Amino acid sequence: MSVGNRVSNDHQLARLLQIGVVLEEVVEVRAARHYETLSANERDADVETLLADAREESADHRERLEALIDRLDADPVPLAEVEALVEAQYAQTRPEDFDGVLYDQLNGEETAYKFYDDLIEAIEASEASFALDREELLATLKEIRAEEAEGVEEVTEFMEDRA
Repeated sequence: MSVGNRVSNDHQLARLLQIGVVLEEVVEVRAARHYETLSANERDADVETLLADAREESADHRERLEALIDRLDADPVPLAEVEALVEAQYAQTRPEDFDGVLYDQLNGEETAYKFYDDLIEAIEASEASFALDREELLATLKEIRAEEAEGVEEVTEFMEDRA
């Protein structure tokens, strides 16, 4: 299930928010593994800080999304099903598909940004009522999207400074 044109009920919204949780887990895990794979020449405090910040941000996003999901009137979707959806739609690349840790980190940030952008658009296009306050839901998602946009900019600037 990808983000469609509209979000029509709590169950669909819960599933989409769960996709966001899994996307954040993917970014968090990959950022943690990236630093471990760096050679001694590639390791420095700036890269370590960038990846640590990405892990912390992803963990915060997951917690905020999980709090929204907990307040919805919907049965949770089995994690294996959500992971399969994320794999099929959003995580088709592997770290080794990129020329370096920073390119992979940039891809993760851009993927998350695009997901939240699409989700916000679908919620705004919907006239459905949710168990969550619509304005609070959108405000939370817009904050997360803005943080992802900042992450894209930060990684891009970091890469430009190192070029």
